[in-house]
Amino acid sequence: MDAWLEQALQSWDDARRIWSEGGWAMIAIGVISFAMFAMGLHLWFQLRKKAFRSLPEATWRHWIDHPEERRGRIGELLDFVTGGVSLKQTTFFFRQLRSTETPPLERDLRVMKICVSAAPLVGLLGTVTGMLTTFGALASGSGGDQTMGMIAAGISEALITTETGLVIALPGLFFHYKLSRDYQRYKVFLAHLESVCAQTLHHRTRPLAEAA
Repeated sequence: MDAWLEQALQSWDDARRIWSEGGWAMIAIGVISFAMFAMGLHLWFQLRKKAFRSLPEATWRHWIDHPEERRGRIGELLDFVTGGVSLKQTTFFFRQLRSTETPPLERDLRVMKICVSAAPLVGLLGTVTGMLTTFGALASGSGGDQTMGMIAAGISEALITTETGLVIALPGLFFHYKLSRDYQRYKVFLAHLESVCAQTLHHRTRPLAEAA
């Protein structure tokens, strides 16, 4: 246990040292990474709350004709969209549903995509400033220990910011891809649900229309 704690403290000290050597760009990368993963986790929880993947299709198809058995988020959704007595009303209810459900998800995906793109760019900007520090030390220094320290600091800043930007962007890219796929699945689910509800309503109203 003591060895594990000592190793953890050593790793923390190394991380703080590397972070400080990265310069000002590390602060910006840290803010971007926090915003990106916070937005991603929020979106992931929002999609999980929809519960459209955990509920079998046979169950919600059964709920369309048996409203008293509806439960959870899908049950609430069916209560909203099945209140129409015509295909036009059903289409209107689904349009309202999409106007309230999908814009927040699309907004979070756009913000997350911007963060994924910004992280390596800020890292590249830190690389440029680090190289400028290095060239400034080479141009103005006399070759002593102080000059070599300035050169090493500039190179460290250039390399650390580039690496950190890529380390943040790569998992963010895959996370964004997964969330985008889940969002597209949710849109497909809504389209499929609308089709099933419209067919069910058509079967209900057709005998009445034929009798009239």
